Amino acid sequence: MTADDVRPDPNALLEQLRAEEEKAARGKLRIYFGSSAGVGKTYAMLLAARKLLAEGRQVLVGVVETHGRGETAALTESLPLLPPRLVEYRGHSLPEFDLDSALERLKPLVLEGQPRPLIVVDELAHSNVPGSRHPKRWQDVEELLANGIDVYTSLNVQHLESLNDVVGGITGVRVLETLPDRFFDAADEVLLVDTPAEELLARLKAGKVYMGAQAERAAKHFFRKGNLMALRELALRRTADRVEDDVQAWRSNKAIAQVWSTEAAILCAVGPTPRAEHVLRSSARLAQQLGVSWHAVYVETPALQRLPDAQRERVLRQMRLAQDLGAATAVLQAPDTAAALAAHAREHNLAKLVLGRSPPLPGWRQLLEGRPLYEQLAMALPDVDLIEVGLPPAVGQRVEAQPVPPNWGGAARTAAEYGLAGAACGLTTALAWLLQDLFDEANIVMLFLLTVLGVALRLGRGPAVLASFLSVGLFDFFYVAPRLSFAVSDVQYLLTFGVMLAVGLIVGQLTAHLRYQAQVAAEREARSRALFDLTRELSGALQIEQVAQIAQDRLAREFRGRAQILVLGVDEQLHAPLPVQPAKEGDGDRPDAGTARWALDHGQAAGLATDTLPGSPWFYLPLAAPMRSRGVLCLRPCAVDAVLRPERRAQLDTMASIVGQALERVHYVEVAQNALVHIESERLRNSLLSALSHDLRTPLAVVYGLADTLASLPDLTPQGLEMAASLRQESQRINAMVNNLLDMARLQSGAVRLRREWLPVDEVLGAALQSLHSVLAGHRVQTRMASELPLVEIDAVLIERVLANLLENAAKYTPQGSLIEVSAELKEGELRLTVADDGPGLPVGREEALFEKFTRAKNESSIPGVGLGLAICRSILAAHGGRIWAERSALGGAAFVLTLPLGKPPALPREEEMEQPAHE
Repeated sequence: MTADDVRPDPNALLEQLRAEEEKAARGKLRIYFGSSAGVGKTYAMLLAARKLLAEGRQVLVGVVETHGRGETAALTESLPLLPPRLVEYRGHSLPEFDLDSALERLKPLVLEGQPRPLIVVDELAHSNVPGSRHPKRWQDVEELLANGIDVYTSLNVQHLESLNDVVGGITGVRVLETLPDRFFDAADEVLLVDTPAEELLARLKAGKVYMGAQAERAAKHFFRKGNLMALRELALRRTADRVEDDVQAWRSNKAIAQVWSTEAAILCAVGPTPRAEHVLRSSARLAQQLGVSWHAVYVETPALQRLPDAQRERVLRQMRLAQDLGAATAVLQAPDTAAALAAHAREHNLAKLVLGRSPPLPGWRQLLEGRPLYEQLAMALPDVDLIEVGLPPAVGQRVEAQPVPPNWGGAARTAAEYGLAGAACGLTTALAWLLQDLFDEANIVMLFLLTVLGVALRLGRGPAVLASFLSVGLFDFFYVAPRLSFAVSDVQYLLTFGVMLAVGLIVGQLTAHLRYQAQVAAEREARSRALFDLTRELSGALQIEQVAQIAQDRLAREFRGRAQILVLGVDEQLHAPLPVQPAKEGDGDRPDAGTARWALDHGQAAGLATDTLPGSPWFYLPLAAPMRSRGVLCLRPCAVDAVLRPERRAQLDTMASIVGQALERVHYVEVAQNALVHIESERLRNSLLSALSHDLRTPLAVVYGLADTLASLPDLTPQGLEMAASLRQESQRINAMVNNLLDMARLQSGAVRLRREWLPVDEVLGAALQSLHSVLAGHRVQTRMASELPLVEIDAVLIERVLANLLENAAKYTPQGSLIEVSAELKEGELRLTVADDGPGLPVGREEALFEKFTRAKNESSIPGVGLGLAICRSILAAHGGRIWAERSALGGAAFVLTLPLGKPPALPREEEMEQPAHE
């Protein structure tokens, strides 16, 4: 049957016509695609627009970014330009593409039936200013296309969502403006604008990409030759992939069955022979040399499904090897190997087919088994290259042919089946003998054919063949004159015998084949139903124990054995949420924790029927999920066949994946709930701190004022003066604590806004030391500042608060006379400040916990404070983009290290500018 003989589905044709009508009503999108800025996308786009304008087409330039390039700007002079729309954002008026004006000017042309207008919209991945109708420019383009307006636009490869992280890893620059790949793939045309790396660097140097300092920065970072070559390769490959998708879609729409050797992808046929691994490795090497993808396919015919377990296990290992070598694997259920391979090659447009060389068969074997697979494929795939791989002999073995069992059925039929077939023929003979006076010979022939049909349905192909021959012989012996002999009085009976035998054989073979196919379909339906039931039951599970219970029950019932789910806990250890099902007598072993851990760490199956600890009665399979493996499935089936048969192993892998996804879903549900509780508790605590701080400030001010009034009384005794001073000091201390509470509440709520200024850090440090003069009076303070420290952009008040807290803590937790050292240096591109002392040091193992709110050491109960100072320091540093941590100092005590990012300070005015009069 040729492709012209295949009649398309009417419903599919209607759907295709409907899709074509919708596509015809939409505008056409052309994307000028490039590897980076400066390759000439905008230039080529504007040239094409000018050409259409000269041909009489309605053209409008909606937005174009020239980046100061004179050649590009010159192309816009003769094109009608759409004025930009000004959007107010944070006190500034920013120009944006005016979508409403574009629709107002061009949509009436579409409604009037005039030639479709074209609009040029540059930089497709651009993010619109907040307040625009759409957050992304590609969404503006989508609306233009929906209104029947053609669009020309431009795009760089780094803006594709699927390649964003790849480009970031290559260039070290993460692009924030991205575009969904589906929109790129849906474009009507993609034109690749390509420029070699050397030419692009020359254009950059000549100022044709960026101007001035921007070009210098680009040359040092993004525009390096290695980056440009890698981006060029990505753009070429992405364009080739899209063109390949277009080719496949065209072949599918036109029902083209011929293989087009556009990519020269490889198909490797895997067989049950022990030397198929050599064919797989040869195919992998060939695909690597050609730089193409490859597929590995095993066709399981009804005859191959009856292979011994050892051979089926070998096939499973070979398919796993193909996956490890980078192949796309598939197991096809089909009655004919050559037809299945040919269909797979045409469906995936595979231009080369690799298979192992088979030794020549004797003449009688060729007559019995028909054409070899190579000749069948050559006839079915005349346009595909067939490659035979030589099969070296295995170590210690002779090269022998591995024959496929003939279509007449397997040789391993039991004597009971054949005996039942003979008994059925004998029973039919006896029944026909009793009814021979009522039936003529034609009806007796029908009885024997009915017997052959029943034997084929119940017993299979081999007994049906025996029943066919027995039926012919018994009919001749008992019912054809002369009876009770094999002699034939009429030659026409020979034709009757031949037709009867042929009909019996054909009917028997067809019936046995249908019986086997029905059995295979029933098993496949049962496996699918088991997967569906497992998915449905796990969809409602909200706890790990529920997932484990459902999985263990379903696996034990499906594989007729015992199962246990081991879940990876927060401590990175495997735990059993539920105990293993009760063992039968004499079967009281449990899964081995070490083997389960090995399977989890290596992401491979272990135990029964694997390469790792194959003598174990348990089978261990990691529960893989999208993010990571969530545990291990431990299964002890009643028979090794449960994990050896490819279809059962595929079912087990799928069930393990479903359980792993369910565990991951439950895990993230718990994470979300904990995060919600944490956020709510933080919100309540901040609200409480804010309210409490505000309510305490007024009474504290009153207490402080009363203490001052009391101290100013003229007739107050010395004891009263001391009490008034003590009262004023304690009220100041409590007021400082309240201020800390209020500051922490403000920092947590984000109400604090930084007032950044470019300042030298030594001035801020000097202010902090001056404010703590009385507190540091009993300590030795040293400063060690590196020379030529740069200015830093900081909020001076907040950073002074940080340094004051650290210095106050150093004075508070060290004995009198201790040394406090403050140092500043440039290290690893940051400004690093260190406040160190030679006191008792930090509690071991609690360095990070000191920065948590309300955290104090056990020996700090006699020292005033509420444990918020360091938490406030960390919040202030985080707002500045810096860090702070604690460590042991070189002086033997504690050291607190804080870092501040370095920016680019503003340039100082030149002397001639400073000397100019103010009015100039």
